[in-house]
Amino acid sequence: MVPDVSENSQQTPWYRQAAAAISRHLVLKSVGTPLFIGLFFGAYFYLLKQPAYPTTVMPITLLDRLIGFQPGALPLYLSLWAYVSLPPALLATRRELYGYGSAMAGTCLAALLVFYFWPTAVPAADIDWDRYPDVAFLKGIDAAGNACPSLHVATAVFSGIWLHYLLRRFGAPLWMLIFNWMWCIGIVYSALATRQHVAVDVLAGLALGVLAATLSLRHRVRAGTGRA
Repeated sequence: MVPDVSENSQQTPWYRQAAAAISRHLVLKSVGTPLFIGLFFGAYFYLLKQPAYPTTVMPITLLDRLIGFQPGALPLYLSLWAYVSLPPALLATRRELYGYGSAMAGTCLAALLVFYFWPTAVPAADIDWDRYPDVAFLKGIDAAGNACPSLHVATAVFSGIWLHYLLRRFGAPLWMLIFNWMWCIGIVYSALATRQHVAVDVLAGLALGVLAATLSLRHRVRAGTGRA
């Protein structure tokens, strides 16, 4: 999956390396990340509200039946927006930031193209949403469309792979790598548990996220930009 990255041989503790990277180009990061998210949501909601073609309702599978509705998974679902902000925060140079931004933009664009030519939606769930006002509020904003592939899952997996790469580069301990993947898996699970997506959407999002992150990291290594 991810190109092999040797452990950081420097004596500087990993958390100090991370802090030093975070402190670089703060203005670019603090402006660029929310600007990117805002532009993405503009395109996302436009396609959501005005699909160009008939909408296909995604099928329910056995996995969807096995994973019940869990309103308590909503905080995990919403935590994506903090999670996807971590990899760019840990990049130290403009070249890295621009390369990462281009790769993430390509991932989102690929999904948006699918949404344009093949609009999809999750089937209506037999749930009284009035009993779960927080989840109902989310569904009022982010309707059931633009379902497959799940960009929530794709961007979480993309970020998870990049975070794994960066944490290993800093020489972070095993518990940090495990925590990263637990968070990523939790976000993926929450997409099903909140009934925002069905299993087919999630699997397609997994494939997109893994493919995009792997290709971007291979390009990074071949281009010789592995160091901060």
